[in-house]
Amino acid sequence: MIALAVVLFHVVGFLSSINAVMTARTAQGAIAWGIGLNTFPYVAVPAYWVLGRRSFEGYVEAWNGRHEEVKQFEATMRERLEPFAVESLDRVPNYEAMKRLAHNPLLRGNDATLLVDGEATFASIFEGLAQAEHYALVQFYIIHDDGLGRRLKTALIDCANRGVKVFVLYDEVGSMGLPKSYLAELEAAGIQQSKFNTTKGAHNRFQLNFRNHRKNVVVDGKVAWIGGHNVGDEYLGLDPKVGHWRDTHVRIEGPAAQVAQAMFLGDWYWAKRTIPDLDWEPKAASTGADVMAMVLPIAPIDDIETAQLFFVHTLNAARNRIWIATPYFVPDEAVMAALRLAALRGVDVRVIVPEKGDNPLVDLAARWFANELADVEITFLRYTDGFPHQKVLLVDNDISSVGSPNFDNRSFRLQFEINALVVDDDFGRELEAMLENDMAHSIPWDPNDLDRASFTKRLAVSVARLTAPLL
Repeated sequence: MIALAVVLFHVVGFLSSINAVMTARTAQGAIAWGIGLNTFPYVAVPAYWVLGRRSFEGYVEAWNGRHEEVKQFEATMRERLEPFAVESLDRVPNYEAMKRLAHNPLLRGNDATLLVDGEATFASIFEGLAQAEHYALVQFYIIHDDGLGRRLKTALIDCANRGVKVFVLYDEVGSMGLPKSYLAELEAAGIQQSKFNTTKGAHNRFQLNFRNHRKNVVVDGKVAWIGGHNVGDEYLGLDPKVGHWRDTHVRIEGPAAQVAQAMFLGDWYWAKRTIPDLDWEPKAASTGADVMAMVLPIAPIDDIETAQLFFVHTLNAARNRIWIATPYFVPDEAVMAALRLAALRGVDVRVIVPEKGDNPLVDLAARWFANELADVEITFLRYTDGFPHQKVLLVDNDISSVGSPNFDNRSFRLQFEINALVVDDDFGRELEAMLENDMAHSIPWDPNDLDRASFTKRLAVSVARLTAPLL
């Protein structure tokens, strides 16, 4: 029996290595998996079928049975958004490429509000839920059954009691601690809820590596909240082990909220195979603001690597400034090249990372990538006032990015993410002031310190770097 199992593992390992060679994203990945699957199949085979898959299967195919309906919906949505569409924009170089990557243009008629940290973010979200008239769409990677989680539950039940339709979507791994009693209370109030169901379908049983990392709340198709916060007391800075939780969200009122709504609809249909009745008539912001905004869908279902290309394109467009705040700085080669070229052009490149992160492996890997960029003038800073979880990018004076993706492989290729791009001078100044305050609570980090570290530390960093494709 043991001999049969050994033979079986080697046969499956060999067949899996063929799949890896044909589908791996990079030559390095194909070589690594090929060697591992044939040399150590007992470990490599299960690891490959959980971690080695290139794309999330079935999401697009799920809509095939409703192909004509989807085509009509997309055409109608484009037609209704057309009056708000920005067709050309000199201040964003190669804007046409950006539109194609996002599958939608920048839209005028929006109002964008920067929300700094948890109290401001959830006060705004709860106020929006209290004003909901028809429906509320709520999606988070993590929902905890703690103080903030119960406040959200109360707000959603209040919505339902007023006759507002409520839909709640969460990631089953991120929210694995969410008790059935919490969900039962939502259902008892008439609230529809679902996990994302990553492993749904016969071909997807091992898709644990693909997560839905989106944080997306939409009310009545008019207002959307997008950013880095999840639902838990730690996001309010109430975890004594973490302390201050530094995070950022953005509230967008206007036609761009319709794109965030469409992203929720796609995820909801995958999870439940039902289509909620929603309002698809875009409306300009009630404040009369005319901010240009774009909501970018990022998912491991795209034929091209949307997130990587979007960020590379945006970095290459920078003329005088690139300021990045990310908890996980594990960029790929293309992003590294874009940052290096920007620095060589004389662009002011600054990267804010945690002084003390929540993942030791990521922290070690980040030291390697920062050291690789030490040959050009890039300023690295370590934030010391708690944990900086925000995912923010400021390019020049007016191109601002706030969302859920980190600067790492998981966000670029393995997770469902949502990102808001705002092109506006006033919003850019607000983001600039916020990041300047973050820098005031940071200390300089010399990436050359790795060269002076002990052999053991340098070895640990080098090994951690090898895990970058999984981080």
